[in-house]
Amino acid sequence: MPKYVHLDHIGDLPFWRRPIFLLALMAFAMPMAFSTWSALLNNFVIEKAGFTGVEIGLLHTVREIPGFLAVGVIALIIFIREQVLGLVSLGLLGAATAVTAWFPSLSGILIVTMLSSIGFHYYETVNQSVQLQWIDKKRAPQVLGKLVAVGSGASLLAYGLIVIGWERFGLSYNTVYLASGGLCLMIAIYCLLAFPQFETPHPQVKKMILRRRYWLYYALQFMAGARRQIFVVFAGFMMVERFGFEVHEVTSLMLVNFVANMAFAPLMGHAVARWGERRALVFEYVGLIGVFLAYGGVYYFAWGWIIAAALYVLDHLFFALALALKTYFQKIADPADIAPTAAVAFTINHIAAVFLPVLLGFLWVVSPGSVFVLAAAMAGISLLLALLIPRHPAPGYETVFGRGVAAPAE
Repeated sequence: MPKYVHLDHIGDLPFWRRPIFLLALMAFAMPMAFSTWSALLNNFVIEKAGFTGVEIGLLHTVREIPGFLAVGVIALIIFIREQVLGLVSLGLLGAATAVTAWFPSLSGILIVTMLSSIGFHYYETVNQSVQLQWIDKKRAPQVLGKLVAVGSGASLLAYGLIVIGWERFGLSYNTVYLASGGLCLMIAIYCLLAFPQFETPHPQVKKMILRRRYWLYYALQFMAGARRQIFVVFAGFMMVERFGFEVHEVTSLMLVNFVANMAFAPLMGHAVARWGERRALVFEYVGLIGVFLAYGGVYYFAWGWIIAAALYVLDHLFFALALALKTYFQKIADPADIAPTAAVAFTINHIAAVFLPVLLGFLWVVSPGSVFVLAAAMAGISLLLALLIPRHPAPGYETVFGRGVAAPAE
């Protein structure tokens, strides 16, 4: 097998050695580690380390520091190919996840979390870049939707095994973390050995760039990062702290999430392709405003766990529409800007994530409902920004104020 293959010649390769199959394997491997870590995290830290809202906020602040430093990917790709860096990062995520249960203390959990987070965030940065380089613009929404479905299927498999086996077979945190993280690591090693290095037609700029015409994309990324932290940190924590959910119950809830994602993510990809990024993101943000306000109602009006669980599923479904943000950038970007801008955008996405979780951890202790009201306000700002996306974004027509390229006829 040739070591380097240009994207124009991938038709000569069997399907199982083409870029799309590599992306699918990566999309499967990452959730095996990260989703399992997330599913067990709240129960693990509460049962084994006695975490409160303050410690969980600190943990997620530490977890987001590598995301804030994702701009370092630009320096690394000077010496390491993106494809290799992505797979090495994926392997680090798997290895760190595998040993999580060996360190059941605040300091131990923070150190292992930092290592797994470096793997996760550097993998995600590179993965977003190569997706947009390897997938044709015309097919991007549909293909990205299918890759989301593959990732959801991996999470579904992992969560299904936890739900079925946690109590029946007396599974331990150590067993589950070792199995899921180890499988992710093995897939990463296989991908390093089994696939050629794919050459793209547009060499990437290997320095940090900030372009004025991408300002709306940067702003949407910042708000997405700030808003998503509230869901990631506190939505699941609420189910355990307020309603006493156990491991298999939290995992069952996530199982429902990923069944829904498997069904709807490809449809969302087709919807973005048909209706455009602006309409998709407006729909997402309007839905999230309602969901976050209803989360606040769980505390202010003492709504029960059934409503909270339904909101958790809806929340997760709306976030799947974030693929529209990727395709928006793909349409407005200079092809050579994709890798450095992916790194810069990932850093921007995590600016608020570095300080927001720990600050909101203190607010959570005083008024949990206020945390979700703040998230609704953030979704409202995102909605206003999304209204500035043109119906047909293109270079020179990045916002509704652009005049560089005329929008195609409706």
